[in-house]
Amino acid sequence: MNEVNQNPTTPLQLLLAWGFVGIPLIWGVFQTLLNALQLFQ
Repeated sequence: MNEVNQNPTTPLQLLLAWGFVGIPLIWGVFQTLLNALQLFQ
């Protein structure tokens, strides 16, 4: 049952996967910080 991975993940696939997750995450954190700053004005 120990099959060798015949199709290793390419750097491009890894970059796209991280971008797919990371960009919305960074956007959400940025928006949260902007809203939090409004509380302290």
